[in-house]
Amino acid sequence: MTSKRPWSPTRNSSAAPRPTPPWPRVFFSPVRLVGVVGEDFPVRYRDLFRQRGIDIEGLKVEKGKTFRWSGEYLWDLNQRKTLSIELNVFEKFRPTLPSKYQSTPYVMLGNIAPELQSHVLKQIGKPKFVLADTMDLWIEIARKDLMDLLTKVDAVCMNDSEARELTKTTSLIKAGQTLLSYGPTYAIIKKGEHGCLLFTKDRFFAAPAYPLEDIHDPTGAGDVFAGSLMGYLASVNNISFEVMRKAVVYGSIMASYNVEAFSLQRLQTLKQSDIEERYTAFKVISHFDDIDF
Repeated sequence: MTSKRPWSPTRNSSAAPRPTPPWPRVFFSPVRLVGVVGEDFPVRYRDLFRQRGIDIEGLKVEKGKTFRWSGEYLWDLNQRKTLSIELNVFEKFRPTLPSKYQSTPYVMLGNIAPELQSHVLKQIGKPKFVLADTMDLWIEIARKDLMDLLTKVDAVCMNDSEARELTKTTSLIKAGQTLLSYGPTYAIIKKGEHGCLLFTKDRFFAAPAYPLEDIHDPTGAGDVFAGSLMGYLASVNNISFEVMRKAVVYGSIMASYNVEAFSLQRLQTLKQSDIEERYTAFKVISHFDDIDF
């Protein structure tokens, strides 16, 4: 399937060609991956991780099938309906971190059961910054574990419907402040094509989403957003509010590229110059002048 061209305030850029070696390295900062896959997981993707400089010592390959999820995105692509979940090898996965991982300063706790997220966090010495992702499933069936986890992390990230469900309020501004009351210093609420909101107890930032004419696959956009945000923070080794604002923008940029094609196709062709170009475009579409009477 071919991709329509994304709209840009500076220029229109056609879909990138199929990737060819040599692969670019990871963006922002080095990555240590923790996870589990089954024997059916394609070797080419493990090779891709290695070629990109991703440390996969924490990736376990177990007998059985890899976790599978299928769903249907609604007309606005901001809401999804889960059709099936097959835990497979993930059902009994309880990660044990390699020793060198245990001193990692910037930690992203991906979307797994909150009890497992806490289990991972306990194995890390003194992290400088921890971000936790979650989803509606854990809010519904593991709320107590999730609330306990939120007392241990520096930031929490979820989409607008999940924030409303967890905080039991329709106002996203109230939801953001309520999330902070659970323990984190930062709360990030993703709004899909409408951007995202960043909260601290006394500061607020709203970032737009990059306007695209066509979206091929929203799957994984939230993970790309959170991973890129964390990668930028680690690259500058700074967690101030001003730096967090830039990290949110970089996360939005990377997510906007991710949705332009299926799976990893667009990220495989992405160049550093593409990222910086879209960062400039973000500044253009969100700029306004001072009041002039």
